[in-house]
Amino acid sequence: MASNTASPRIAMVGVGSMSGAILSGLLASEGSSDGPIAVTTRSQESADKYRGDDRVVAYAQETDEEANRRAVADADVVVLGVKPWMVHDVLRDIADALVPGTVVVSVAAGVLTEGMQELVPEGVVVSRAMPNTPSHLGRGVTGVYGGPSASETDIERVRGIFETVGDVIVVERESQIDDVAAVSGSGPAYVYLFAEALTGAAERLGFSADEARRLVQGTISGAAELMVQSDLEPSELRRRVTSPKGTTEQAVLVLEQADWNDLFDRALAANVRRSQEIAAGE
Repeated sequence: MASNTASPRIAMVGVGSMSGAILSGLLASEGSSDGPIAVTTRSQESADKYRGDDRVVAYAQETDEEANRRAVADADVVVLGVKPWMVHDVLRDIADALVPGTVVVSVAAGVLTEGMQELVPEGVVVSRAMPNTPSHLGRGVTGVYGGPSASETDIERVRGIFETVGDVIVVERESQIDDVAAVSGSGPAYVYLFAEALTGAAERLGFSADEARRLVQGTISGAAELMVQSDLEPSELRRRVTSPKGTTEQAVLVLEQADWNDLFDRALAANVRRSQEIAAGE
């Protein structure tokens, strides 16, 4: 039977890049799991990396066809760290190994709880989470949707897992997970795109590639940290850099002529639309 302890027993099916970051966060957070975290890997070589670590029990699908089922047996929370097109097959594989009261959390984009819920036994809760890549540094932002049958305790258990790698926002509607994906899930790519453009512009001014990289990386990381540590809104922080009739003002005026508000509205809409297409099987 699933445990009722404050720290849940945790299993992770698939330990890829994102779920690996979550596992690292859990291991770094003392008391986050009631006992060793059970994980499954594709290869025995990957499973062997956890040998000697009594905080993890790893099962390799390569050598054990029951690996997924062994990992989730008696778990309180099961994190599905597999690709979207694999989620339903994995649920079919582990369904009869799940016990009532278990919470299954998918981190896959575009896979709806309704379809997942149909594949698990009665009493198993299906939830979704959308973390982002800064989770690797413990600076992630994760959106969590508890699912229609989740209790407050279920949601808090899921929240607790993802808080080990950063901030967590719990949303009330499943459609908001697509919105989270558009803003924070994909958000790092927007920042990197900006960094690419600014670095290129710096090089065209005559800076070397290394100098341009240092100028841009230092500026972005420093400005981001200043925003995090400040109580001021980004608009006010921007105003404090933008002196009237100064040089920054001239650059900002050029950027504003591109209508960034409309640009980002259209970009996020395209992102959400693609999530909806994935959910529809397109």
